[in-house]
Amino acid sequence: MECKENVIHYLSWGFIVSGVAYLFRQTRFQTPYGRYVTSDGTPGRTCPAKLAWFLQELPSFLVPMLLLLSTDTQPSLGKDLLLWTFCLHYFQRTFIYSLLTKGRPSPLYIVFSAVVFCSVNGFLQGHYMLHCATYDDAWQTDIRLYTGLLMFFLGMAINIHSDHILLHLRKPGEVVYKIPQGGMFEYVSGANFFGEILEWCGYALATWSLPTFSFALFTMCSIGPRAYHHHRYYQEKFEDYPQSRKAVIPFIL
Repeated sequence: MECKENVIHYLSWGFIVSGVAYLFRQTRFQTPYGRYVTSDGTPGRTCPAKLAWFLQELPSFLVPMLLLLSTDTQPSLGKDLLLWTFCLHYFQRTFIYSLLTKGRPSPLYIVFSAVVFCSVNGFLQGHYMLHCATYDDAWQTDIRLYTGLLMFFLGMAINIHSDHILLHLRKPGEVVYKIPQGGMFEYVSGANFFGEILEWCGYALATWSLPTFSFALFTMCSIGPRAYHHHRYYQEKFEDYPQSRKAVIPFIL
């Protein structure tokens, strides 16, 4: 399959513009998900948390894999990076985390929006890395590749560990919220969000391209404000909430 350069270009810039727009929207309106979903204030129907996570994350894994299986691609660094970073992350989120999550039901329109985004992004990342990305031999020893991969796997470890802490924060039957302790939660309120942001910034650095940068930027713009909302929620709810803890970036923000 030939590289669809114009499609990649417009989709990438679309992610950048929409990410910034979404960032500004979240400064005015809080997206109803998780603890912010209320039975009297959420429009439309909801989807059970486990099913919602599975459905909305699946396209990010399935679309690149279908692209990979339906085209005759030669072994390449771009293919390896796609499989062992992007697809690895979404395999864990789709087939493992979705079974473990204990979250509240998600509004159907949010699930649908996530399915659309993940489908488009799955195509953007998959098509670019399989059919457009080219890396010469020098890139295999470039510091950006190894630094980016280190950031990615460190971020993935932080993300998974932080989710583990949140999943075991409450005993069976408990419904009250508690202050997360341990791991990166000692430094930021949104440790799981910090881990995911670090992942995709590392992915963008290791692949050094507009499509991957646009996805990393969109991620920061979409889940960064969520970490801030969590941070503000904890500060308002708990008088003993650690004052030194930041929202999403340790020691900074």
